[in-house]
Amino acid sequence: MENIALIESFSEFKDDKFIDRVTLMAILEDVFRNALKKKFGSDDNFDIIINPDKGDLEIWRNRVVVPDGEVEEPNEQISLSAARKIEPDFEVGEDVSEEVKLIDLGRRAILALRQNLISKIHEHDNTTIYKQFKDLEGEIYTAEVHHIRHKAIILLDDEGNEIILPKDKQIPSDFFRKGDNVRGIIESVELKGNKPMIIMSRTSPVFLEQLFFQEIPEVFDGLITIKKAVRIPGEKAKVAVDSYDDRIDPVGACVGMKGSRIHGIVRELGNENIDVINWTNNPQLMVTRALSPARVTSVKLNDENMTAQVYLKPEEVSKAIGRGGHNIRLAGQLTGYEIDVFREGVEEDVELTEFSDEIEAWIIEELKKIGLDTARSVLEQDVEDLVKRTDLEEETILDVVRILKAEFED
Repeated sequence: MENIALIESFSEFKDDKFIDRVTLMAILEDVFRNALKKKFGSDDNFDIIINPDKGDLEIWRNRVVVPDGEVEEPNEQISLSAARKIEPDFEVGEDVSEEVKLIDLGRRAILALRQNLISKIHEHDNTTIYKQFKDLEGEIYTAEVHHIRHKAIILLDDEGNEIILPKDKQIPSDFFRKGDNVRGIIESVELKGNKPMIIMSRTSPVFLEQLFFQEIPEVFDGLITIKKAVRIPGEKAKVAVDSYDDRIDPVGACVGMKGSRIHGIVRELGNENIDVINWTNNPQLMVTRALSPARVTSVKLNDENMTAQVYLKPEEVSKAIGRGGHNIRLAGQLTGYEIDVFREGVEEDVELTEFSDEIEAWIIEELKKIGLDTARSVLEQDVEDLVKRTDLEEETILDVVRILKAEFED
């Protein structure tokens, strides 16, 4: 195989991988020097001249002329008679440069050389991709669905890089087909062996924050700061915002007229319900705001244990708890306090667990999920509303109501 033909066969890597000229030359020289070491034991006395743009490659071995019969190091010395076959006027002590053809290395060596080059270029390519995406961690990225697996979706970007969107990083309502464009954040980049593993997430609170940066100009410009964002993917989220400019209403600017600004974010997140809240350094006021849309009567904080006792009117309790306990859970994550809700002005109430002999445990748990943990709280509810808000049948709820009335109100 001629030198130029081999170089031409390597040009595909340069074109496909977009390797710059200097890097490609360094990789080629390193690969050829390894081949020379295996063949001759050393590469110190070889000059390698590469022009990858033209496909030129020259390898020259430099040796010193010694008298016939005195060659001790064949790689570094050449006999006078052998030297004069190259050039008839060589004398002892002079330096001889002789071109080495790749074919002289042997066919097996050339095949090994090519394989080594492929490996080196892939290694360089993977390192470049790793650094590129490592710098993109926490940023929004868009890629196309290439393959759908049971536990993950495999995405490809415009440059053919593979990105993994695991099932647990997808919003529950997400449904993608092959060819769909998917937005998410680059959550992590790791090297598995020599190959970078790029993980995308659509469930991270950081994705929500980055969507605010993209969709809300004041957030992008730094006029509004996102202090904290928490979310239950696909269900509910709370975002605390602040502005150092008193002329700007941070909540109003984020939500927009009739929710126009935040609508795109809600749609991207599978109709996730987003509460935007004014940030405050006053912890009591922050807990009060975090529990919206419920109206809080009073708050007692224990900063040592990071607990908050919140008192509300009976009709506000279910709002504070939220469907499935989402509202109170997110309020706790947003404020850092473990929040306990109490009904204001309710006397002689009885915990539902006191009726465990008459009411099955799973029914009590189902009622607790929507914030109904006492007899009075259940009796204050409309039966039809309870059917809608729980997985309980109407007949089951009526049985519970009869038991509570019989045991509690009498």
